[in-house]
Amino acid sequence: MEKEKKTEGQLLEEKLCYKPEHIAKKHPEDIQEAEKFAEGYKEFLNHSKIERECVIYTSALAEKAGYKPFQRGMKYKTGDKVCFINRGKNIILTTFGKQPISEGVHFNIAHIDSPRLDLKPNPLYESEELAYAKTHYYGGIRKYQWGVTPLAMHGRIMLSDGKAIDLDVGENPGDPVFVVTDLLPHLAAKQSDRKLRDGLKGEELNILLGSIPVDDEKVKAAFKLKLLSILNERYGITERDFLRAELTMVPAQKAVDVGFDRSMIGAYGQDDKVCAYAAVMAELETKEPEHTTVTLLTDKEEIGSAGCTGMSSDVLLHYLEDLAECEGERVRDILRNSLCLSADVNAAYDPTFADVFEKNNSSFLNHGPVLTKYTGSRGKSGSSDASAETMQKIIKYMDDGGVIWQIGELGKVDEGGGGTIAQFIADMDVDTVDLGVAVLAMHAPFEITSKLDVYYTYKAFCAFNR
Repeated sequence: MEKEKKTEGQLLEEKLCYKPEHIAKKHPEDIQEAEKFAEGYKEFLNHSKIERECVIYTSALAEKAGYKPFQRGMKYKTGDKVCFINRGKNIILTTFGKQPISEGVHFNIAHIDSPRLDLKPNPLYESEELAYAKTHYYGGIRKYQWGVTPLAMHGRIMLSDGKAIDLDVGENPGDPVFVVTDLLPHLAAKQSDRKLRDGLKGEELNILLGSIPVDDEKVKAAFKLKLLSILNERYGITERDFLRAELTMVPAQKAVDVGFDRSMIGAYGQDDKVCAYAAVMAELETKEPEHTTVTLLTDKEEIGSAGCTGMSSDVLLHYLEDLAECEGERVRDILRNSLCLSADVNAAYDPTFADVFEKNNSSFLNHGPVLTKYTGSRGKSGSSDASAETMQKIIKYMDDGGVIWQIGELGKVDEGGGGTIAQFIADMDVDTVDLGVAVLAMHAPFEITSKLDVYYTYKAFCAFNR
């Protein structure tokens, strides 16, 4: 049948109107490539539940790819690759480019912390013949989602002699898991009258750890003591050692495919490890870029980027000072000529909850990475708001690299909002814009992304790193 000729209006519409593209419709050949890429990503997620683990896993990938520890004062040449680790919770990967570093660098910066339940400094207690741990939630969680979810314990305990004990319990076959209990519906009439945000309250997020006592009737806290005896036998620790610990509870489930078509990935912590993985894989494959690339995985974004491993610290500035010293350049010249992709996720349009989204400015699964010009809340509070010139530069990289991308905003005005690390990079005198994957059920114990979006976000970083 002869193909129907387009009308004048249709041709004009095609020429003048902006319409986001569905990757699978435009490039069905990339579905298989996305599937392959997703396998590595799922493995990364399974070994990177917390920041320390993510840095260790990434460091191993970098070493295999030929990265060497950064050395102050050393003269590097185009194509050289170096790695710097800060306090076990940040990792910076750099590939030196053709242009002098004074012409600016290309930053790709993602955060590797995710919402979770941290154990309090003195967490252990027992009540009515059950042993528990008290928690303090970290980041923006919907507390009711964490009830009756199988949890694993991750983190580090420092002993008085300086020895580190790393815990990872609940992830391997045969491991026990832990849980926050909830009421049965038969007894939850009063609880059901609570507002949704208080379905489970902060002080009700208590982790069930055990139910057997030590065999001694004269011991007052026999159930807690039994727990401590197990920990002492296995790790050599006492209750006092918890005061030097950072332990956290995260969902025990591994990353899995979602849907009959296996087109999506379901896992904990995809905000923002999905962007971290895409950025790292692009960085590892960068050979001789035009501009030096700096890929940073940072910490503490979910609680405001505070502390010496967050973006409000000077860790990146100090690293750049060291780079400048190697080249005999000034840091300010590097910064003002640089360009940054703040690699963070956006909320995917959810038809079930369409009323909180403004559809024309929402991001959708399978439409590629989301360029988010500004974040913040209400009147763009807490946002860097990228300039027209910055948007032009980044969009050109995407278009020249054949990347399908989309534009997005975080929901309706005054409906809510959120922030990223973009504001901290912009404060350093660097042109910055957010780019990342659209996520369904963001900040839940089980988040959902599209494999095609993950793969095309990697392609976006590759285009930026040319």
